[in-house]
Amino acid sequence: MFSLFWENVRIALDSIKSQLLRTILTIVIIGIGIWALVGILSAVTALENTISGNFASMGANTFNIQQYEFNVQSNNGGEREKINPIISYNNVREFTDKYSFPFTKTSISFVGTNSAEVKYGSEKTDPEVRVYGVNENYLENTGTEIDRGRNFTVFDIENNNKVCLIGADFLKNIFKNEDPINKTISIRGVKFKVIGLLETKGSTFGNNQDLRVLIPVQVARGIFTQPNINYNISVKVTDKEMMEAAQDEAIITFRNIRKLSPIEENNFGIERSEDLINRIAMITGYLEAAAWIISIITILGSSIALMNIMLVSVTERTREIGVRKALGAKRSTISTQFFMETIVIGQFGSILGIILGILTGFIFAKIFEFDFTLPWSAIIWATIITFIVAVIAGSYPAAKAARLDPIESLRYE
Repeated sequence: MFSLFWENVRIALDSIKSQLLRTILTIVIIGIGIWALVGILSAVTALENTISGNFASMGANTFNIQQYEFNVQSNNGGEREKINPIISYNNVREFTDKYSFPFTKTSISFVGTNSAEVKYGSEKTDPEVRVYGVNENYLENTGTEIDRGRNFTVFDIENNNKVCLIGADFLKNIFKNEDPINKTISIRGVKFKVIGLLETKGSTFGNNQDLRVLIPVQVARGIFTQPNINYNISVKVTDKEMMEAAQDEAIITFRNIRKLSPIEENNFGIERSEDLINRIAMITGYLEAAAWIISIITILGSSIALMNIMLVSVTERTREIGVRKALGAKRSTISTQFFMETIVIGQFGSILGIILGILTGFIFAKIFEFDFTLPWSAIIWATIITFIVAVIAGSYPAAKAARLDPIESLRYE
């Protein structure tokens, strides 16, 4: 049985070689369909893994108070329907003073600059370092871990100590793999003692999370004095069962700070990390659906091309089929041979599409610095789909070849 199987494979390969151009075109058409499926799903998986991983590290028991909701409403002119005031420092200070819901920790932060130059001795970075002003709860609320050293303490924040936490890239950037703990760096002429090195987090959309410096919020306010600084408030609830109550209390507290009447809408946004993860999953779901639609349309076209090439092959090899039948070949043997040819062509197209799709996803992940993983489900489905398409496309040509009359076939010119 196995010898017959491999003999059919050998005949199929010989047949493919005899009509190489048509076979290559069919393989390319099938490959494009699989490329669309595997490539898009690879890119979507890399995007989803990176973004969801960043938000998931915050945990499902965290919510943020920010200037706008995640989905900002726009009018026909493309402008915001409602302009919300920024989250000012006075708002932040009042909130931390008034919000005292049990089992919660409040983090405040702001971006001092996106283009700081950090110096250590004679070494210095390019002016592309982000500097954040934060309090002692920032690391825990954002899911950021320390690789070595320690976190800020309440004493550091309240006493405006000139201490800092640095990203992992500084280890190879200006410290040249030297232990940075207790070393002194300079930012805009202000010297800071390094007390902690953050774990590697990578980049998202070109935003390098490993090239940043965290300093106490009050110290940052003294260095970065630009007007209209927009602060971020993040609240982490230790007991997830109290999440809704904690969120409602935060909304009431901030409405009172903003002096809103009961009939006025919120002029700020509130977002849970879990909601953002769900939105990302919904968006990536749409992209995956689009990938399936594109690939199915393309594979449908390739199945027609595959059926056509096999029908032409049956016509061209009518005399060969007659000879094989005259020598005792059964109908099942003839049909199996043509089935084998369509399956071989389909799997060549599948392999081409999978390779191109993986390369596309890998290049996409490298360009945007996402976490690339092999889309095994897409690869498995691509193999199954091409097999089914080959079987369907080869059914009629195989049946036609098996039904040919041997005497008429031998007379065929």
